[in-house]
Amino acid sequence: MTVFKAFLKVVNKYKFTIILYTVILIIFAGVNIQTNDKSMNFVASKPDVLIINNDENIGITENLVNYISQTCNIVDIEENEEEIKDALFYRKVNSIIYIPENYRQNFLNGLNPEIEIKSTGDYQSSLAEIMLSRYIKVANAYADYPENEQISKINEILSKETEIDITSKLDTENLSRATLYYNFLNYSILAGLVYVICLILSSFREEKIRKRTIISSMNYKKYNRQLLLSNGILSITLWVFYVILSFVLIGNVMFTTHGLILIVNSFIFSICSLCIAFLIANIVSNKNAINGIVNVIGLGSSFLCGAFVPVEWLPDSVLKIAHILPSYWYIQTNELVKELEIVNMESLKPVFVNMLVVLVFSIIFVVLSHWGRVPVGHFKKKR
Repeated sequence: MTVFKAFLKVVNKYKFTIILYTVILIIFAGVNIQTNDKSMNFVASKPDVLIINNDENIGITENLVNYISQTCNIVDIEENEEEIKDALFYRKVNSIIYIPENYRQNFLNGLNPEIEIKSTGDYQSSLAEIMLSRYIKVANAYADYPENEQISKINEILSKETEIDITSKLDTENLSRATLYYNFLNYSILAGLVYVICLILSSFREEKIRKRTIISSMNYKKYNRQLLLSNGILSITLWVFYVILSFVLIGNVMFTTHGLILIVNSFIFSICSLCIAFLIANIVSNKNAINGIVNVIGLGSSFLCGAFVPVEWLPDSVLKIAHILPSYWYIQTNELVKELEIVNMESLKPVFVNMLVVLVFSIIFVVLSHWGRVPVGHFKKKR
C-alpha cells in the first residue's frame, strides 16, 4: 500500500494534465458530434437557367422548353448581350441555353441540331447540362416517330421516377457520432495516458526516490508489481471514465452490440497505450524530452491515422505509412463498426483481426521494454 499511496500522490500532482486531455476530448469530440448532427440528407435543388429560344415555340421545341422549365428555375433577363454576360458573371443564372433557329425542323429532319449552353462551371450548371443531355438522348431514341407520338414517348419516359427503399436498420447518425468520439479518443488515451504514466514513472526513477526505496525493507519485485498494478489501475480508471463520458455524450447507441465493440476496442487500445508508456519511460528519463516525444506520438498518430481528419479524406500514401502504427488498426475497427449491418462471426472477422494486430503491437512494446532498463527501478538489497 505504501507504493500505491505514493503513486496516488504523484497522480494528484499531474491531475491537471489528465483534466486537460479530458477537456480537449469533450470540446473537440463534442464539436464534431454536433457538426455531424446536421442533416446530411440529399435534397434535390433546381439550377437557375436562362433560355434563349431562337426557334418557334411549337412542337418539339415547346416540349423541350417545358421540360427545362419543370426541372430548372427559369430566370427572366433582358435579352441583350451585356445583361446576359452580367447574369452569368454574377451567378444570377447557372446556365444559359441557346435554342438555335429552325431547331424543330432540323431535328425532325434528323439533322441532330446542336444546342449551345454557357455555364458558370459549378455543380448546379452541371446538373442543368445533365438534364438537357437526358432529354436529347431520349428524343434521339424516338427520332423516327411522328412528332406528336415522339413528344408523348419523351414525356412518358422522362416522367418515370425510381423509388428507393432504405432497408438498413442501422442508426447511422448515432453510430457516426460514436465513431467520431472513439476516433478522437485515440488522442486522449494515447497522449494523455502515455504522458501521465511516463511522468509518474520518471518521478519514481528520481535518484532520491530510488535511494529511499533501496534502504527500505520492501522487496524490489513486490515494489515493481505494486507500481505496475497502480499504472494498470490508472489506465483502467481513465478508460472507464472515457467510456462513461461516451454514454453521456452519445446516448442509447452505446447500449447496442456496435457500442460494445467500440468499448472493447478502446480497452484493447488502452492496454497498448500502457505498453507504449512503459517503453517510452524505459528509454527516456528526462521529463522535457517525454513531453516532446508524447506530443509527436499523440498528434502524429492522430493526424496520420484518421482521428482528426476522416479516413476517407486521407491520401492512400498516408494510410500506407499509418499501417505501422497501432492507432491505424484501432481507428479502422471503429470505421468498420460504423458500417456493420449484420453482426456475426463472419462479419466480425476484420474487427477481430484489427484487435489482434493492436495486441501484437502491445506484446512488441513489452518485449522492447524488457530489453531496456526496468523503468520502475531494478534493485536488490545488500545484506
